[in-house]
Amino acid sequence: MPEAANKLVIGIASRALFDLSESHEVFEQQGVAAYCQYQIANEDQPLAPGVAFHLARKLLALNETDPEQPRVEVILLSRNSSDTGLRIFNSIRHHKLPITRAVFTSGESPFRYVPAFGVHLFLSANPDDVRIALESGYAAATILPSHVGVGTNETDQLRIAFDGDAVLFSDEAERVFKENGLQAFAKSEAEAAHRPLRGGPFKNFLAMLHRIQTEYPADASPIRTALVTARGAPAHERVIRTLRDWGIRIDESVFLAGMDKGPFLQAFGADIFFDDQRKHCESARQHVATGHVPHGVANEVAGDA
Repeated sequence: MPEAANKLVIGIASRALFDLSESHEVFEQQGVAAYCQYQIANEDQPLAPGVAFHLARKLLALNETDPEQPRVEVILLSRNSSDTGLRIFNSIRHHKLPITRAVFTSGESPFRYVPAFGVHLFLSANPDDVRIALESGYAAATILPSHVGVGTNETDQLRIAFDGDAVLFSDEAERVFKENGLQAFAKSEAEAAHRPLRGGPFKNFLAMLHRIQTEYPADASPIRTALVTARGAPAHERVIRTLRDWGIRIDESVFLAGMDKGPFLQAFGADIFFDDQRKHCESARQHVATGHVPHGVANEVAGDA
């Protein structure tokens, strides 16, 4: 069984875990003091689930088979103060989420606690906090607004989908595409088919998921993963060989050759999807919970956060 040091640790912001849209509007329109008063006045009113709530719930459910040796820990990393954060903790208790650790920073970025907790994935609604985490070498994503609710996967199995370049892999190939076009990209990838891609920001997170998967029979795993990429043949081979070289399992691979990703993510039943390009995220969030990964060449243009 996994030792404590091998737990998968998720850091999640309060606006990713719960629907704080109404109170955030108070903050935006009336300021900090009004927001604080609003949260204290409503601290016994449970918050509704947010976009990443069902992901957190399914991750925590992985501990139910052996509570003495938990596989996953979810930690709240919030810009709220302890006063306004009391409503968050009350909501955690109301929804029966086994979350016991939290940080409230009163408006400052909570990122500095990511290394201290050993976080493998940081989810936030604040793009600035996410960028800081990515620049420091941690997997992180901005949770985008979505009204998909539970989504298409209402089973207990956790299903996570990833883009490839600049997410699981480095952006080295994507840079060729951006600078020289599709034909040059296809030629370059065919020539480099036997040379593994470098790891991207989500490689370690995927490896931790893979570690948990190996504890179960392949046909009875509580986790299923998918690579959903705009790549097509002949650029597929390098991706397959890279994952083989890493020794990391991906259950499903979808090579779309530029097709819209949204319907395929819905068909997979993703609980969440991670992509570096906003155009793909905008499509995806109409179908499934989506995290934008502001990393790599696609996000070097000003304003593409």
